[in-house]
Amino acid sequence: MDLQQTDVLVIGAGSVGSMALWQLSKRDGVDVVGIEQYGRVHAHGSYAGESRVFRTAVHEGGTYVPMIRRSRELWRELERESGRAIYSEVGALSIAPEGFPDFETALGTVRDFDLEHRLLDTAELRAEFPQHRVHDGDVGLLDAHGGGLRPEVAVMSALDLAEANGARLFFNTAVIDVEERANGVVVRTTQGSWLARTVIVASGSWSTRLSPDLHRLLRLQVLGLTWFMPRRPELFAPDRFPVFLRDAGAVHFFGAPSFDGYAFKACTNPEWPVFRDVSEVPRAHTREELIRIGQRAAELFVDVNPEPVRESVHHCAYTPDRLPVVDTSASGRVVTVTGLSGHGFKFSPRLGEWASALATGATPDEAGVDPRFALPAHLERLAVTGAYTGGGH
Repeated sequence: MDLQQTDVLVIGAGSVGSMALWQLSKRDGVDVVGIEQYGRVHAHGSYAGESRVFRTAVHEGGTYVPMIRRSRELWRELERESGRAIYSEVGALSIAPEGFPDFETALGTVRDFDLEHRLLDTAELRAEFPQHRVHDGDVGLLDAHGGGLRPEVAVMSALDLAEANGARLFFNTAVIDVEERANGVVVRTTQGSWLARTVIVASGSWSTRLSPDLHRLLRLQVLGLTWFMPRRPELFAPDRFPVFLRDAGAVHFFGAPSFDGYAFKACTNPEWPVFRDVSEVPRAHTREELIRIGQRAAELFVDVNPEPVRESVHHCAYTPDRLPVVDTSASGRVVTVTGLSGHGFKFSPRLGEWASALATGATPDEAGVDPRFALPAHLERLAVTGAYTGGGH
């Protein structure tokens, strides 16, 4: 069997893989190859869907703040290098009843890390953001450095830059298996086989197919996206309508302003079960689900037509505690990054930077990777709790 050779091979060219390829391609003397089972920037990955919420006032707690800060720097770097607009810093507005747990956690985060923000009471919310139907007792947290990311543009930009820097990218090429050997890692694909010094597995929801150990840890959760047309779309333009997280009782909505000029993104997920493999994930909302989501949207936003103008269904690999997996094999030859748990695109540049460092010889300590992200630490926690939590953004 003839083996093509490279220094670092990246499996997956989506959220993390594209960023790792971009970072690796800037390293002198490192030959880089990327393998993607679909085409360049496709609709099947977890990142697809026009926009993603970027927050510094995270309700998941302070663990993520250093990652977010570094990612914000890298998003701007990617914009400068590509010449494309990727990160629209329109602010991120959280609205919830006073005392709501996630809101209180986010509030603690901004205070602990001295993040630029504003607090708004019910009257201020109604006056400044008339697009929302604000309930009595609702309060708001406006994250000044939050905003909207354009994921397809981001992935395309990272891949274009990687290729311009010399990376070799192969699309519509499925990986069959990965085998560690004494002299490197063999990656067999539908278009031939490779021998790489190190391999980065960044295949998202498909990670369990290549890494059996992940079967114990990861579950796929469904992320449904919907867009609605308001009667006054100018009120939902980026300069007037921040990205948002909205909690009202048991209902959670998240979304983004109108980047297309006529519809804004407002999403809430039906109660789908968790899945083990991508092949099991539904491809669309049911009619009943769309009616219910539209009714809820009309209850939370002013003058919105409750029929979605478009919808799509995606998936993401979740860990029990929603911390990502950033791990290396015992030999150090295989780096795995997965388990972004519905909120990871915002810090994908940092994850790609870590993967690049680990694949070129850095230890996790040298790269600054949180030890809780290692697969053994995840499995130890799973053995204790055995619990999964849902949600995204």
